[in-house]
Amino acid sequence: MATLDDLRRTAAGLPGSEERATTGGAAWFVRGKLYAWECHPWPSIPADVRELIAAELVVGVKVADRLDALALVDMAPSVFLRTTTPWGEPKIAFRMAGIDQDHLAELVTEAWRVQAPKYLRRELDETDS
Repeated sequence: MATLDDLRRTAAGLPGSEERATTGGAAWFVRGKLYAWECHPWPSIPADVRELIAAELVVGVKVADRLDALALVDMAPSVFLRTTTPWGEPKIAFRMAGIDQDHLAELVTEAWRVQAPKYLRRELDETDS
């Protein structure tokens, strides 16, 4: 099971990544663009999902498009939530209890790529080579 500390470690290794405390919890940004966040049980979230978010750690990340989010829900419907709030699409939220550290790192890194400018993506690719 992955933790917020695992997310922090992954995010810390991404160029230009910055963690901020928000009203809803911790959130990660790259060049001012949100890419990952700790979910909060906002009143605008459907009641069943809101109860789940209130009871356990749920994280949201940006995805390249809505089809990516739907594919993740189809792949693991007990881990990936069908919906949260209508703002910030495309995105996906997931139960941290159902994610291992490697999958978390992949989700966070891909979310960062969705929001990061080209020069930072190149910087990451050059350090990974």
